[in-house]
Amino acid sequence: MNKSRAALAAALMVALGAAAVLEAGPRQARPPAKPATKAAPAAPQAEIRVPFAAGETLTYNVGWSTYFTAGTATMRVQERRALGANRAAYVLVAEGKPGSILSRLYDLYYKAETQLDTRTLLPLTASVFSKEGSRTRVKTTHFKGAGRTADYEVRADVVHKRQLRVQPFTQDALSAIYVLRTLPFKAPDLMRMPVSTGGDVYRATLHYGPPETVKTSAGTFQAWKVTINAIDQDGRPAARSMAVWFSNDARKLPVKIEAGLAVGSFTLTLASVR
Repeated sequence: MNKSRAALAAALMVALGAAAVLEAGPRQARPPAKPATKAAPAAPQAEIRVPFAAGETLTYNVGWSTYFTAGTATMRVQERRALGANRAAYVLVAEGKPGSILSRLYDLYYKAETQLDTRTLLPLTASVFSKEGSRTRVKTTHFKGAGRTADYEVRADVVHKRQLRVQPFTQDALSAIYVLRTLPFKAPDLMRMPVSTGGDVYRATLHYGPPETVKTSAGTFQAWKVTINAIDQDGRPAARSMAVWFSNDARKLPVKIEAGLAVGSFTLTLASVR
């Protein structure tokens, strides 16, 4: 892949929440309810209240380097899926593709899907499908609750599997965006969180700034600025000049994302909400 194609791919992957620079996760999730007595069955754990619902769709314009609109991205809550007795998950889906002009040069498409437990707001499974020209790959991570391991698999011409060592309450990159929307914002504040994406595990520090005005195609918002610094498992920096703005209202919509990458910089701005 040449440099310009790699840059567009990186921008689109970040746009749909599948890049390593979005290293964020929740504060410790609510512990399971304890039974009243040893003989009594455990009470069903209550679902955590969230500011989104099935059907919510966010559409973004992706600007990369000198391109005004390099592509588009969507993030949506596809459904609330029942998984069995007293268990359900939000199915989160994000897609990214180049705009009409660049699509003539680059055949790229990305789709991420995560099942997010409604009771713990921890990911159950997370997958990313990528198509770059004639090459397709599917990367899938199966999380084990709040445990310290996860199963990772890559399917391309051949299948590769391995086990990851993760910290408790690790998120994937897509679920992290939604989980951040459930947390109280306060400036100045700081939070540290782990995320697994692409078979790697990162640690992020999030710094909250006061609300500021952000203008997008979807409207003008007062939005909290969250600056993200991430390091990999060897302690090396993995994010450069990353910031996300969340609307200062009940929905806490991610209205803007900015990041500097080794192959260029990009801006993701909210175009529509439904």
